[in-house]
Amino acid sequence: MLRYPLIHPPLLSALAATGHGSRILLADANYAHATNVRAGAPVIHLNLRPGLVRVDDVLELVADAVPLESVHSMRPDEGGEPEALTRYRRLLGPDRPIHPMGRLEFYEAARGPDVAFAVATGDDRLYANLLLTVGYIVPA
Repeated sequence: MLRYPLIHPPLLSALAATGHGSRILLADANYAHATNVRAGAPVIHLNLRPGLVRVDDVLELVADAVPLESVHSMRPDEGGEPEALTRYRRLLGPDRPIHPMGRLEFYEAARGPDVAFAVATGDDRLYANLLLTVGYIVPA
């Protein structure tokens, strides 16, 4: 029995196994999990139906559970900014900026050796993907 809002056992286990520099992919419903995630990285499926569960829902809990060193988003090919970033910025606060990456650069990074796991969501917004880098906990 947990007294914490994050209760999904596979997600808790995957987060506990990360360390400083590990990356976590939060992917929208259009993301190609079979080809654009590091080979062998677990994919935790939270894609219940289109629009549910959203990347925001996962981000809110993950950002509370682990220290985040950096956050990268996928920039649309045509430029501009995905609508999802407004909510992500509110969740992350001003001390954690979101760094945009081109789509192909994002895919390459998500296939990198430092990607610990991916979360497949049902987020039906375009370019709602995030790549989170785990930071460290300062000793007391």
